[in-house]
Amino acid sequence: MGLVCAVGAHTLWGLFPIYWRLVDVANSTELVCHRIVWSFVSLAILLPILMNRGWWGGGKSVVAELSKPRVWFTYGAAASMIAINWFAFIWAVNHDRVLDASLGYYINPLVNVLLGVVVLGERLDRWQWFAVAVAAFGVSIMAIGAGGLPWVSILMAGSFGVYGLVKKRGQLPPLIGLWIEVSVLFIPAAIYLGWQVREGTSAFQLGSLRVTLMLLFAGVITITPLALFATAVRRLDLSLIGILQYVGPTLQFLVGAVLYNETLDRTRMGGFVFVWLALILFIAATHRPRRLGTLPSQSARS
Repeated sequence: MGLVCAVGAHTLWGLFPIYWRLVDVANSTELVCHRIVWSFVSLAILLPILMNRGWWGGGKSVVAELSKPRVWFTYGAAASMIAINWFAFIWAVNHDRVLDASLGYYINPLVNVLLGVVVLGERLDRWQWFAVAVAAFGVSIMAIGAGGLPWVSILMAGSFGVYGLVKKRGQLPPLIGLWIEVSVLFIPAAIYLGWQVREGTSAFQLGSLRVTLMLLFAGVITITPLALFATAVRRLDLSLIGILQYVGPTLQFLVGAVLYNETLDRTRMGGFVFVWLALILFIAATHRPRRLGTLPSQSARS
């Protein structure tokens, strides 16, 4: 059951570009705002039902946590990072940059590691540092070939890395935490959508019935893989979870290269090869048997 949930979650994340491309009548900002608003609505319906059934200790325990200002400060900071990540991802999808989105999620684990070293004082061995250097070389190859850094990939990886770092300080269950994050973003997102309706530029007004329904289900689409992932984490070893996280970006890579025929020249392909090599090296270095007396390094996980 845990393996099915994990694969299901990462498969949905990997196929997300197809969903958002089908509603590209809306601009990137509007899509992010719909994602926020309808996630808030979906969770506002779902969470009371789950708490009444005793999840997370029941409603009183959850309300007690929500009364702490520190909780709102932590998850408010996380909200700003996830909003940036969602915007960068949807912008990439709607501007034929799915491969860049894929690259962002490939290098995200290595960004997490660097944040762990710089911010949390975690340690890497020489093979893990070598893997990070190989990934940086791969990104440099792409930057030289494209005439500049793949900024959307860097923005996605960086924002999601900081998001994971902030969430390490939060102790709430994933769905409760996500509800706080979208609550913080709900009012500005709702104001933006209301302004678009007033101006007559909303996708609700310009799109088909299919587009309208897909926008309304943006919340369900957002929270479903997260719920599956939360279930998987409770049932599977973290080592297996760590390997399965590459299912999503691999599917995104295939969607961009095969389904949408995005440009994959030698320079970009070479960069991807070095990034993939870096990930293989890092996984091997992290999971290889260690000599007695050495301390295992830990990586920040989002």
